[in-house]
Amino acid sequence: MRLPVPDAIARAEDLGRVHFVGIGGAGLSGIARIMARRGVPVTGSDDNDTAFLRPLRELGVDIHLGYDAAHVGPADTLVVTTAAREDNPEVVAAREAGLRLLPRSAGLASVMHDQRVLAVAGTHGKTTTTSLLAVALIHAGADPSYAVGGVLNATGRNADLGSGAHFVAEADESDGAFLVYDTHAAIVLNVDADHLDVWGTPEAYAAAFDEFANGIDPDGFLVCAVDDEGSARLAAAQRASGRRVLTVAVDAPADLRAVDLRVAGGGTTFAVVRVDDGGVERLGEVALRIPGRHYVVDALAALAMGLELGLPFEALAQGLGTFVGTGRRMELVGTAGQGSDAVRVYDSYAHHPSEIAGDLEAARSLVADGGRVVACFQPHLVSRTRLFGAQMGHELGAADEVVVLDVYVAREDPDPSVTGAMVAAAVPLPAERVAFVADRAGVVPEVVGRARPGDVVITLGAGDVTAVAPQVLAALQERADG
Repeated sequence: MRLPVPDAIARAEDLGRVHFVGIGGAGLSGIARIMARRGVPVTGSDDNDTAFLRPLRELGVDIHLGYDAAHVGPADTLVVTTAAREDNPEVVAAREAGLRLLPRSAGLASVMHDQRVLAVAGTHGKTTTTSLLAVALIHAGADPSYAVGGVLNATGRNADLGSGAHFVAEADESDGAFLVYDTHAAIVLNVDADHLDVWGTPEAYAAAFDEFANGIDPDGFLVCAVDDEGSARLAAAQRASGRRVLTVAVDAPADLRAVDLRVAGGGTTFAVVRVDDGGVERLGEVALRIPGRHYVVDALAALAMGLELGLPFEALAQGLGTFVGTGRRMELVGTAGQGSDAVRVYDSYAHHPSEIAGDLEAARSLVADGGRVVACFQPHLVSRTRLFGAQMGHELGAADEVVVLDVYVAREDPDPSVTGAMVAAAVPLPAERVAFVADRAGVVPEVVGRARPGDVVITLGAGDVTAVAPQVLAALQERADG
């Protein structure tokens, strides 16, 4: 469901009692938490009892499982997930009662009124970069508020209210939410066409990022990761318009660059150099506790924003070094077995071809000699699979063994012609190393049967494939104990 954004978005304290339809999701649960911390009366409903709900219950938020018109109660405002259907009984009841209906973007904007918004945008890497930025600023003493699209492992929360001047926000382009915020400064990591069910064409998708950047405060600034062609184009256009732009990169010329990059032992280290008219200045080293070249770009972007805000390099670098990941972003679920025969199981939210490629590259860096990568992938959305299914399969070829589930339908209707089989058929591996498993009951045995001692198993996808990872781990441990 796509709700219109009101011309003027009220402060959270002026919304009255607020009821969240879909409160168990990463986005709405974070907004609800901040509202509750600010003293706004909050309730909510969801179909599923997700991990995001326990912290809300601890704050005293009344949460209903399932949707019913009675759950709306004395609410004045509803904040509604985009996944809600038009016939959702709570939305229908609210419309009949003439209540205020807000999309997620407006709900988030309502809690950001009193702070300077630092928005993190891009097709990929938003959650990790938002998390890195929040952790770095917290470590540097800035105490920002933040809202992230996943659980920040350092705090165990996906959002919180800080006392500082800034609000660190993951700025989602999927439904145009990032166009709603009053942004002081922003990071754009990449512009790689996605969500074409909403935007229609790659050109329209890219134009939305132009509109987002144009909306940054005149006294604010933009950080662009220019190894990406789309982000580099945006940086050039914004500089030409007079915008203050900082660029970061691993390979391309940039204001801030990572050099001497090393990926080993489940972590990544690199040195940071600043390039300007005065020459090249080596600022120091960063040691990340997460593996992968793409995470270096994320960390560089967070570091650049912190530096531009006037915070010291050493404090920011130390903060980045404490980052232990975000839920579902190359998250270690556990290890089955001992020593060199152990099989490690990771879970990742990667669902776009570029994200799959990045996380499989990271997984490859984790395996020792003789170890392999076993990937279990669930395509997300019929529209995305229709457009990118062949590319998804191509990128999955970076693994040694591949198991593909059927499409996670989410907010769309199924299409019998678009299934996980089309992804599996595009994987450039011998047929015996690829399996399409339509029946969920068969997924865990298929994955476990392909995993050998010393392998890394990674589940990939934005749907409910995350539930497969602990099941695979348990089965592997049972086999190891056998």
